[in-house]
Amino acid sequence: MNRINKCFESLGQKNKKALISYVVLGDPAKDVTLPVMHALVDSGSDIIEIGIPFSDPTAEGPVIQRAHERALENGSSLDEALILVKKFRETDVNTPVILMGYTNPIERMGYEKFIERMVVSGVDGVLTVDLPPEEAEVFNEQLRASNIENIFLLAPTSSQIRQKKVTNMAGGFVYYVSLNGVTGAANLDVDSVKDRVSSIRALTKLPICVGFGIKDGVTARAVADVSDGVVVGSAIVNKIADLAKLGELDPLIYAETVSVVIKDIRDALDR
Repeated sequence: MNRINKCFESLGQKNKKALISYVVLGDPAKDVTLPVMHALVDSGSDIIEIGIPFSDPTAEGPVIQRAHERALENGSSLDEALILVKKFRETDVNTPVILMGYTNPIERMGYEKFIERMVVSGVDGVLTVDLPPEEAEVFNEQLRASNIENIFLLAPTSSQIRQKKVTNMAGGFVYYVSLNGVTGAANLDVDSVKDRVSSIRALTKLPICVGFGIKDGVTARAVADVSDGVVVGSAIVNKIADLAKLGELDPLIYAETVSVVIKDIRDALDR
């Protein structure tokens, strides 16, 4: 069984909600991401999502776009993400790791080589923002054959037809985008999220996790009450950005800072 599936099975047995934490590879420096990943796990994250830096991250808001820019400035790449996960696996063989990015870097590497490298590195899932299900069938089959879950996004604007296509193809969990627009947006409407999650749940037995707009323990708890878990990204990346602006160079300071964010959210989810 894939680590993502094991994670949700274990959480279900404990009646707990999933906390998925997102960081951008190499933001703001290459030596920061690994200690941050371990700190996220130690402070209560169940799954780690690594953003692959890209020059045109269209789904991201200003906060995460700037993180991509910082990461690209120091030369971070898909290849380095795979190396990093392999390094992470030297001391953590249990926490699921998902790579989130765009098709261009994958196409440059080659889909088959990318999958082979993910298997060797210990990656558990991939979320390709700009690869719709209509164009992902072959890739999806290759991923399943390699025991890697293909995560898909659904948005408030997703039609019933799109919901069916995604839920038929998705693995691991369904990532529901709680807001129209980009990451880091505001004005979270929990009642609307509840209605949309219920609609999606009628189509799949997969867990449904909600991202975009999860800023703290209060918003995380509210969303978790109507879903199987939350995805936290901008709240973490914001803290990293603040330290980067101050010129902080110590990776351990970054790790300690994100731990505070995640502990607050974990505590709220477990109440």
